[in-house]
Amino acid sequence: MVKVQRRWAPVGIGMAAGLLMVGVGLTPAMAVDPEDLEDRVTVAGVRAHLDALQAIATANGGNRAAGTTGYEASGQYIEQVLTAAGYKPVRHDFEATTQSIDDYSLAIDGITFTDDEDGDGAPGPLGLPMEFTPSTPVAGLTDVPLIAPAVATGCDDSEWGDVDATGQIAIVSRGVCAFSEKSAAAGRAGALAVIVYNTEAVPLAGTLGEQTPDLIPSVGILPSQGQTILAAMALGPVTADLQLQQTVSVIQTFNITADTPTGNPENTVMLGAHLDSVLEGPGINDNGSGSAAILETAVQLAASGPLTNRVRFAWWGAEELGLFGSADYVAGLVEQEETDDIVTYLNFDMIGSPNYVISVYDADESTYEAPVEVPAGSIETEDALTDYFDEIGQPWIDTAFDGRSDYDAFISAGIAASGLFTGADDVKTADEAALFGGTVGEAHDQNYHSAGDDIDNINDTALGIMIGAIAHVTAEFANDVSGIPGAVLAPVPPTPTPTPTPILAIADPELLAESGGEAETAWGAGATLLLGLGVLTLVAARRRTRIS
Repeated sequence: MVKVQRRWAPVGIGMAAGLLMVGVGLTPAMAVDPEDLEDRVTVAGVRAHLDALQAIATANGGNRAAGTTGYEASGQYIEQVLTAAGYKPVRHDFEATTQSIDDYSLAIDGITFTDDEDGDGAPGPLGLPMEFTPSTPVAGLTDVPLIAPAVATGCDDSEWGDVDATGQIAIVSRGVCAFSEKSAAAGRAGALAVIVYNTEAVPLAGTLGEQTPDLIPSVGILPSQGQTILAAMALGPVTADLQLQQTVSVIQTFNITADTPTGNPENTVMLGAHLDSVLEGPGINDNGSGSAAILETAVQLAASGPLTNRVRFAWWGAEELGLFGSADYVAGLVEQEETDDIVTYLNFDMIGSPNYVISVYDADESTYEAPVEVPAGSIETEDALTDYFDEIGQPWIDTAFDGRSDYDAFISAGIAASGLFTGADDVKTADEAALFGGTVGEAHDQNYHSAGDDIDNINDTALGIMIGAIAHVTAEFANDVSGIPGAVLAPVPPTPTPTPTPILAIADPELLAESGGEAETAWGAGATLLLGLGVLTLVAARRRTRIS
């Protein structure tokens, strides 16, 4: 192990008619004032970007989804604003796999369900096809018996036991393993399709991750529906009809990144937000709000002078299709062995919800146990955000550190992360209303993933609170990340020692130290004496001494 010890040492003294002090080495970066940056990142500035994104959606079929003209125009807007501010934005092209459901229906013979699982305001259809589910035969499955495994979760062959599901539709519980494992296990048991009932009282919109030959048509339903079906099966045979036709396609899309021109690249602080919307709407809160916030932060940071640490801004593509953009980008970091350069990543996904909460990703697991491994440095990143809120007297709550947004790829690669969130389709509680106001019993964003997520869906109060935190913490980290594990101290290159002049012997620190003082202390005393005479030109540089 090598220990680096730094000390000030004299490298040259000369005679002069007056007094002059000159510092040699790296010119220190100017600190960014967090309060000043916070003042300059305004709701009006962010709103201007949101207006532009709304106009783009309006002109492009009502959305800005990945792979569409609306997304391309959104990307061009981000690039134009960044370029005007002095950045050199970079596009990162990648492919994303998407699926469309062309025909779907599920009916359980003799049982009627009236739940509105797809959220369109009308009952039915029963259940939700899982993402990347295979299709049924074109004619569908008609009057097919239902069967359950020996163990409700049906995760593997042992949980199916001696149950023969040949030619039947399996019904299994959520939990223990991935949906793809349940689908594959049911298929090996002979099932033609699988229905998975949730363990939480919400619709089950699951994903199989990708289509593989071992999977069978897979659907998610509510827990109450699952229990109703199982109760009927306990009384006798139950049959079902299932029609599921889907199409998988590959689209070309992109991310955008931009780096500040100054700042230590080994201490890169990264801010990210997904730029794409869903096909159903313009996505102004989800996630124009995060995209516009970090864009305005980038613009104002560019006017703040040199930075100590590099800041990188990222706008992700295809988040709504499965976090594809951020995953592709981090895979590139891993391949190029550049993950260590990212000290921390801050994610901003939906920060202007109309019935908002002010929440921070719970890296320290003080409220929610994380279902993922929390990388070192994430707690310190969370603390920076919560400390800001505490300092201004702003209430906040935790949101689960569960990787359900673009920070997932970062934490999977061991990169510290945290972020902010004002809520999606979760319902506001009385406790939340006591802290933040709003309407109890309504979703944080009633227009989540719908055509109503337009420019009128933004709550300026929530937006103002969140952009204050973003700007303040960005400036703090641009100045100093020493509190985050993994940060490195920017090295100062040694300065060549000039040829000593004869006067150097007069102020030799070792000779001055013979009186009993430390060499550095004696040197300081001697230098002070010569300065008092007005005849010293002192040039000092950091010299590093390595000690094994």
